[in-house]
Amino acid sequence: MKIAVFPGSFDPITIGHQNIVERALPLFDKIIVAIGQNSLKNYYFTLEQRIEFIKQTFSNNPTVAVTTYSGLTIDFCKQVNSKFILRGIRNVTDYSYENAIAQMNNAMNNGIETIFLPTIPELSAINSTIIRDILIHGGEVSKFVPAVIKNKLKK
Repeated sequence: MKIAVFPGSFDPITIGHQNIVERALPLFDKIIVAIGQNSLKNYYFTLEQRIEFIKQTFSNNPTVAVTTYSGLTIDFCKQVNSKFILRGIRNVTDYSYENAIAQMNNAMNNGIETIFLPTIPELSAINSTIIRDILIHGGEVSKFVPAVIKNKLKK
């Protein structure tokens, strides 16, 4: 079974994340959207909210699962028998950053491959940090998040 882990904080999940998962579905038997837990990071949404947002986003697709993990992503991949890490790339800056991580992961465990999918052009400016900033300042984010969670993001 080909399992991919799509790691991130997903604070919140965006239509960019959704698009990467949906485009990767034909490549894998299962995609695990894995919410990394970092005790040093301040999150806008609770872990429970982020899990629920992802579950609702992919509720019509039984090959997408959501879970949480802490520690190294490659260790989590071993735990769930995944040989693939899925990453979306918006621009050359993302590529440089993600490529360095992929090379380090490969040095630690060359049995786990990182698969990069480029973001489609119309979604390349969307990221969770900007969406959080818009929310903090009372702005409208509905066109940047999955349809099933739009009303839940208004604070």
